[in-house]
Amino acid sequence: MGLIGEVLLLPFAPVRGSAWVIRQVLQEAERLYYDPAAVRGELAALEERLSAGEITEEEFDRLEDELLDRLETGLARTARAGEGTAR
Repeated sequence: MGLIGEVLLLPFAPVRGSAWVIRQVLQEAERLYYDPAAVRGELAALEERLSAGEITEEEFDRLEDELLDRLETGLARTARAGEGTAR
């Protein structure tokens, strides 16, 4: 973009900066949410809750399915990110 375009878009700089910050925060939140190590930790805690009798088998099965879906998604995201850096 040329100098004239930059000058014309200057009033929108705070908005563009805020949008960038929001994208960065969202990316980090998604990275943490789908982190395979975090999901595995939640699975272990879920098993402990089942063993302690805090949740029923049905609740365990439902929550385990959700966590396994997150784990699968996280591993797929990691694989895609690895492909992008390998090129």
